[in-house]
Amino acid sequence: MSPQRLVLLALLFYIAWRLVKNLLRNKIKEKARELLQKEEAEQAGKTTVQDTLVEDPVCHTLIPQHQAIRLHHNGKMYYFCSDSCCRQFIGKSGEKE
Repeated sequence: MSPQRLVLLALLFYIAWRLVKNLLRNKIKEKARELLQKEEAEQAGKTTVQDTLVEDPVCHTLIPQHQAIRLHHNGKMYYFCSDSCCRQFIGKSGEKE
């Protein structure tokens, strides 16, 4: 094999090695960045309030506010765990009026 071919092969191997090395380095950095972002998101989730619990006036069950059935009655907002509790409340308040 001629010396020119050896130099050319060595140069090609060197370039290929550098490309693979850079690709692996970038992949490792990307994974580390993803893990850091995931960890930061988990920490943020632990310190922030996700939702408020509200009490059903009929059965006194605590439920997340975003899942509750809402009823605006006499200028006040009421939250219920189910339709049956809401109907029961409307029935009782209708009898009182």
